[in-house]
Amino acid sequence: MTKHVAVLMGGWSVEREVSLVSGAAVAQALAEQDCRVSKVDVGRDIAARLAELEPDVAFNALHGRYGEDGCVQGLLEVMGIPYTHSGVLASALAMNKPLAKEIFHNAGIICPEGVVIRLDALAPGKPWAPPIVIKPLNEGSSVGVRIILEGENWTEEELAEWSYGDDVLIERFIPGREIQVAVMGERALGAIEIRPKGRFYDYDTKYTEGMAEHVMPAPLAEADYAEALRISLLAHKTLGCRGVTRADLRYDDTNRTPGRFYLLEVNTQPGMTPLSLVPEIAAHAGISFGELVASLVEEARCDG
Repeated sequence: MTKHVAVLMGGWSVEREVSLVSGAAVAQALAEQDCRVSKVDVGRDIAARLAELEPDVAFNALHGRYGEDGCVQGLLEVMGIPYTHSGVLASALAMNKPLAKEIFHNAGIICPEGVVIRLDALAPGKPWAPPIVIKPLNEGSSVGVRIILEGENWTEEELAEWSYGDDVLIERFIPGREIQVAVMGERALGAIEIRPKGRFYDYDTKYTEGMAEHVMPAPLAEADYAEALRISLLAHKTLGCRGVTRADLRYDDTNRTPGRFYLLEVNTQPGMTPLSLVPEIAAHAGISFGELVASLVEEARCDG
């Protein structure tokens, strides 16, 4: 029997445009596998839309707030519609960066040292010595992230333009290499190294062709490669994730051999765009894009 899949996409977060691209790619792949697909540009009327459509499964292709922080997952639980990716609790935990860091620390996973402060404490002249990274507490895709290196400062203009809440997360900047790992179910699929042409792998670099070099598999020593996979799978399990996730790591080998991995975060709604890393890693592991999305649909469920 053909499954009716509602592909949830768009929404109203700052990652709306990227979500539309992910959703379109997923919808096409599912249609090619004879699924009945309804593309849903998510608005405030999403409950009424889903009640009208009566899908068998919701494929969550939303990115950012409301789509990957447990909100839409909670709605789908209430409506009894099986959905892809992680459930309410895992999604909420992963999106809350300070709380996720505490949970990872308790599991023995090394993360950059960090502290949550009020925004006004970031005024120029305050004692936050660079190099540091400034992050919103609950945004994805490096939205709002600012790196301040030695000799730089947080300006009055940047402070005035901040639109991500009254609190910020300040972390110690970790030098080294950008390593990302895809985890699917109970298996870490592989690790990729990202070499951005700009300062770091920010939002524009992630979604602009030619702005970063992807090296798959990541050129690490065998033991280090295995360690990256181990950390990522442990983080996935520690949060209680399901479906597919992507772990973002820094590998600091600037002053030591072997280096040390630091877990930056776990993304429970990794992108499905042509430039996205999870499909690229999955392909290297022998899993086509169509097989990837079909597997997620087959494993979709409610947690309640």
